[in-house]
Amino acid sequence: MVFSSILFLFTFLPVALGLYYIAPKQIKNTVLLLVSLLFYAWGEPVYVFLMIFTIVFDYSIGIVMENKSAIIRKRLFILTLTANLGVLFFFKYWGFLIETINQLFNLGISYTALPLPIGISFYTFHILSYFIDVYLKKVPVQKNIISFGLYITMFPQLMAGPIIRYPNIYQQLSERTVTQDQFGLGVERFIQGLGKKVLIANNIGYVWTMVQAMEITQISVLTAWIGILAFSFQIYFDFSGYSDMAIGLAKMFGFEFPENFNYPYLSKNVSDFWRRWHISLGMWFREYLYIPLGGNRVALPRFFINLCIVWFLTGLWHGASWNFVVWGLYYGMLLFIEKVFLKSLLEKTPAFLQHVYALIFIVIGWVFFASPDLGYALHYLSILFFTAGAPLIDTTGLYYLYTNFVLFIICGVCSTPVIHTLYDKLLHSEKKGVVPTALGLNGIIMFLSIAYLVTETYNPFLYFRF
Repeated sequence: MVFSSILFLFTFLPVALGLYYIAPKQIKNTVLLLVSLLFYAWGEPVYVFLMIFTIVFDYSIGIVMENKSAIIRKRLFILTLTANLGVLFFFKYWGFLIETINQLFNLGISYTALPLPIGISFYTFHILSYFIDVYLKKVPVQKNIISFGLYITMFPQLMAGPIIRYPNIYQQLSERTVTQDQFGLGVERFIQGLGKKVLIANNIGYVWTMVQAMEITQISVLTAWIGILAFSFQIYFDFSGYSDMAIGLAKMFGFEFPENFNYPYLSKNVSDFWRRWHISLGMWFREYLYIPLGGNRVALPRFFINLCIVWFLTGLWHGASWNFVVWGLYYGMLLFIEKVFLKSLLEKTPAFLQHVYALIFIVIGWVFFASPDLGYALHYLSILFFTAGAPLIDTTGLYYLYTNFVLFIICGVCSTPVIHTLYDKLLHSEKKGVVPTALGLNGIIMFLSIAYLVTETYNPFLYFRF
């Protein structure tokens, strides 16, 4: 079940909200936990038992860790890290490992491909956040199994984040209130995220789907650029739209989730991009891996190694494929070069050229990310940069450009704060409050989104595969 579905919008969400608000305060967490498990079981009926086992196992380890000696705490900490990362490795990377061994040594080891539990990378990181901070005694052990289970399974962030670090939410698990204004802001944020996803991401994503379906040897330079720019917008509006919906849903239930995007395509360099894109993932790796490794407060060779480790794992976290690994290392190398060699030069460069520089390297990165394998990515890049002998322009490219020109303009404008700024000014200019305008504008977005969902079938969520 996805947020942008008729079933969720008109059945699951109203029932979930109704049950939550009629429930006494003492059992609201229980109701939300059961609703979240149902949400997960809807798409993963078998793996819900894995989820329940994970909750019970990790909760029990946390309870046992409390007040134990340093040696026992350390052993239990290693046990739970090994167990949770082992489950992630088994489902997500075992097949990739066997395939790599077969290719390297020309073997024929067989294995059974298992479906990937939806959102396993996200909820595993939630669990690791809890145990790392409990082990370091930054937060107390969660003694309420319902609250612990809710932290792991809360349905707004279960499938695709934002990644919620335990220190940022543990107090909300026991004490929170929902005001009328907060609920209204949550509804507004959800509708805006739905509009991003359904009206923009789905439409521009269809362009990339058509380009990717073409035989790669038949793609012109123009078509290749149109395709990868379409994907660049699709993944932004798809994922940021999901994050907006998750943040909005959280507000409806009294929770405050961190922001996950800050107009990343306005970045002036690659470092700036990663401070604006998937912020919760960047903060997780920074807090739990980059800083413990020494960050940038080390000798230059070790700094390079630290970046490579972090970005190798960032790429691998996104997918069990060599193109994701290369994508991660690509950004690790870029960040090292920027911080060590290009920082002063970029600061002296006109702002416009800084933006162009950042966007070119971001788009190159998306080629690795969007491609089915590394070979396809390298071929696609050779077309983009005129080294594959592909024609510069063809009728297909001109057709996609002509029919989607306005959509590309809309994507570009909506990738900036322009619309949000105009919306705020319009609301604040009203003498009698924000309700009429907010209801009108958000009502239009909701109506158009529902109309699309009723009539169209193209409705993927890109980050569900992680």
